[in-house]
Amino acid sequence: MEETVLSVRRLSKSFGRKQALHHVSFDCQAGRIVGLIGANGAGKTTIMKAILSLIKSQGDITINGQASTFNHHAALADVGALIEYPGIYPFLSGRDHLKLFARPTADKVQRIQTVIRDLHLAPYIDRRVKGYSLGMRQKMGIALALVNQPRLVILDEPMNGLDPQATKDLRELIKKKQAQGTTFLISSHILGELQKLAEDLIVIDHGRVVHQTTMQELLARNQHFLVLTTDQDLRAAGILAENGYLVTAHAPIRVQLRAADTVAAVLKTLTSNGVSIEDVQHEDGDFEQSILDMLRE
Repeated sequence: MEETVLSVRRLSKSFGRKQALHHVSFDCQAGRIVGLIGANGAGKTTIMKAILSLIKSQGDITINGQASTFNHHAALADVGALIEYPGIYPFLSGRDHLKLFARPTADKVQRIQTVIRDLHLAPYIDRRVKGYSLGMRQKMGIALALVNQPRLVILDEPMNGLDPQATKDLRELIKKKQAQGTTFLISSHILGELQKLAEDLIVIDHGRVVHQTTMQELLARNQHFLVLTTDQDLRAAGILAENGYLVTAHAPIRVQLRAADTVAAVLKTLTSNGVSIEDVQHEDGDFEQSILDMLRE
């Protein structure tokens, strides 16, 4: 049985008369990358702040088997986080920040050097942070979240301000840390990046969990299409429609494949009616569209 690193039960939060979270419950299992997905204002950051005891909330939060509340949160010692913007001091260098936040254990210097190497911070780590670009600051914030090698890492929009190379580097680092047993809870509006990372998905809408699934299950639910080019597309589309196939476009022909449909049967239907097939391609439904459809439902 998988070990539960983070358990959230009946989490609720109100700001004045506005209820931001409604009895949110979910788990994060050890060594998994969990994606928190929802529109702006859905409650993703509020959930993360509540877990980290940055705001008061109602409900039960357990981290590594230990209850964590706003007033008693010792369990957070084994949690790293980057929420919204990195909390950094402009007149300190990047290295000074890491020395300040790194736990004073025997391997402190080694941990600092490791995170500098992993995030490619060496070219500017000894410069004052006030001169850092947005991307440099973001990487600094991620470094602070990772420097103590926590079991659970919570990242809110970690790709903000990162260029394509830095985004790829961060993705590879997260996967490397996951392979070593680290659990990640990540929110991102860049769904394409989340698709490359997340294994488990929690979909939030208006402060409620509307769906929990795995990336594998969600992609399996995606629609599959056959895209065809023939010597007489309009006639071919008509033939397929007459034979009960779901034709969604005509030039080129796009056929939605349902469970009972096979590629061989589609092609045979056309060739037996004298249609020559010039090109055949497969196309899967879009991950982002699947999420939007889920929220619409």
